[in-house]
Amino acid sequence: MAKNSKPENIEELENKSNLVGYVRKSNAGGAIKVSINSDAFADCNTYVTSDGQEYVPLVISLNALNKVLIGERVVTTISQITD
Repeated sequence: MAKNSKPENIEELENKSNLVGYVRKSNAGGAIKVSINSDAFADCNTYVTSDGQEYVPLVISLNALNKVLIGERVVTTISQITD
């Protein structure tokens, strides 16, 4: 494979993610609305902290969220990265 060429199956190298919900700006523009699909959320992996609290790690692209905030996009996604 050439030094600058992409692997044939690039999906194997990229993180995979599960769609969990959406983020959008409120109609008034003063808040962020978060909508989580309850079935998708129930299927998410969790982790437990040293104090026994259980959390669901989710991600929102900062670049996409900024576009929502400045009005370039209406909505962006909330996902959980899976390996």
